[in-house]
Amino acid sequence: MEVKKAVFVESNSDWSKCPKHLLPEFAFIGRSNVGKSSLINKLTNQKSLAKTSSTPGKTLLINHFLVNDSWYLVDLPGYGFAKIGMEGRAKLDKMIKDYVLHREELFNLFVLIDCRHEPQKNDLEFIEFLGANGVPFSIIFTKADKLSKSKLSTNVQAYKNKLLEEWEELPPIFVTSSETGLGKDELLDYIDSIMKVSPDDSSVE
Repeated sequence: MEVKKAVFVESNSDWSKCPKHLLPEFAFIGRSNVGKSSLINKLTNQKSLAKTSSTPGKTLLINHFLVNDSWYLVDLPGYGFAKIGMEGRAKLDKMIKDYVLHREELFNLFVLIDCRHEPQKNDLEFIEFLGANGVPFSIIFTKADKLSKSKLSTNVQAYKNKLLEEWEELPPIFVTSSETGLGKDELLDYIDSIMKVSPDDSSVE
């Protein structure tokens, strides 16, 4: 898939207020500072479609971007660290889970994981939540350019091994770099393949 057009549509704090349409949605989520905004900008060939920040936890709303007039890329708030207090984190958690569980237009949720770190508790707990609720998801390892090939392979395999302690089968897994573009084509082709095998109701908006 080639992304020729990507535009911001709107932001919402409640899944029920998200855009009304019949197009497939592909959402991106991860712990704060995982490189989500940078990856979104790389996928859409834009430098600032999603706002990047040196301060973790800046995405606090559900952000919809229309891509190629045929599907929505959804930027979800990160889970984990955010300087918004206990009450604020609870509201974010509810916002995320309500969208993930109730949004019928969601075709796939991409869970972003920083490949430089060992398996993190909140990542594993979130993935377990998705599995328990039957939410279709894939895993994207980010920042692959920060590691040597051998260390990258070791870290990704460690994560797979950890997941296989609880899972009989692993979800689709991608390794990416927003700096080099690694994994970009594979990720977009995967989105394209899901759209092609799904019922074609995307011609009506």
